[in-house]
Amino acid sequence: MTTNDTDTADAVTISGVDKTFATRTGEVHALSAVDLAVAPGEFVSLIGPSGCGKSTLMRLMADLDQPTSGSVSVFGKPASRARADQDYGIAFQQAGLLPWRTVAENVALPLQLHGWSARSRRARAAELLDMVGLADFAGRHPDQLSGGMQQRVAIARSLAESPRLLLMDEPFGALDEMTRERMQSELLRICAETGAAVVFVTHSIPEAVYLSDRVVVMSPRPGRISEIIPMRLDDTSTRTDLLREDERYFDMITVVRESLHGGEVVARGTETR
Repeated sequence: MTTNDTDTADAVTISGVDKTFATRTGEVHALSAVDLAVAPGEFVSLIGPSGCGKSTLMRLMADLDQPTSGSVSVFGKPASRARADQDYGIAFQQAGLLPWRTVAENVALPLQLHGWSARSRRARAAELLDMVGLADFAGRHPDQLSGGMQQRVAIARSLAESPRLLLMDEPFGALDEMTRERMQSELLRICAETGAAVVFVTHSIPEAVYLSDRVVVMSPRPGRISEIIPMRLDDTSTRTDLLREDERYFDMITVVRESLHGGEVVARGTETR
């Protein structure tokens, strides 16, 4: 029996990627010579100054845009094929729920678009809402939920077709700090249950450190990868809120912060976001 290449390939492989945009005022060089590999099941965060190309890089992974040069593959496939095969789910800073649909109907929307039967959609939506702790809210509408609950619905929707990869662009950026920390722990639990790889864009150093196996630090535009920092912490599947008081956690925050500032030592307690 032969092994399918997609079963052993990295979740994401980015090779020599450049991206430029033509604007009315001239050409904008967004990304330059980016190389990155994300392993199956790995949690990788992208962090860097505003405008460094983090979201652009994610859009290339999602086949929402194409590189000017270089290549992007997802599980060994071109990004366009992976998109057609629903190999990834995606969540943005805004939950993007349809206000006229119930919570369950919002979760089931990708399944409806891909021809699942009504019975199968209901069963899958119920399973996912139970996973994110919202089973009792299936019949509610988005305006009846808090911001954190809406984001949980968006995450459930992104998991609808059991993707092996989640692409998340600042999904907790608009939440208050307490809700944000709770959602971070919830996301780690969900990832441990599903085994999905995650590429996560954030401006928060503590968030990147708490969530990630590796943190990818990007330079100002044109965005390059300036450093990839492994997190010397517990495995992401076993992390708890106690880690937030651990000396190792604060040490890794300092390491990432210094990398962002080009090696300049920054005092603990100063958060770059």
